[in-house]
Amino acid sequence: MNALGRHILAEIYECDSEILNNCSLIEKIMVESALEAGAEVREVAFHKFSPQGVSGVVVISESHLAIHTWPELGYAAVDVFTCGERVNPWDACNYLTEKFNAKHMTATEVKRGIFEEPVKVANL
Repeated sequence: MNALGRHILAEIYECDSEILNNCSLIEKIMVESALEAGAEVREVAFHKFSPQGVSGVVVISESHLAIHTWPELGYAAVDVFTCGERVNPWDACNYLTEKFNAKHMTATEVKRGIFEEPVKVANL
């Protein structure tokens, strides 16, 4: 079986709540995590909620990284979806866990776009 991409669904617990509530810092860390994984960043969009929480996405040539934070719970829900063989989504998840000062992370990898025959994808 061949897959177009790998999608990591990460649950990051017991994070530093001040970090999770800082929109500009979350954006910086998310972009850095994409670069750490070997991705090419294209666009970013982040939003700070009132009274707390941040949501955002980093669009990469290879797909995307998304985050939703609950600072009051010290929790971040993160998706890292990458296509091709060059980018390792686990590198991004591990980087985020470290930078959020998290004590615990669980994650599941889902193969996306599964085909019986090898698939050739341009520009990846």
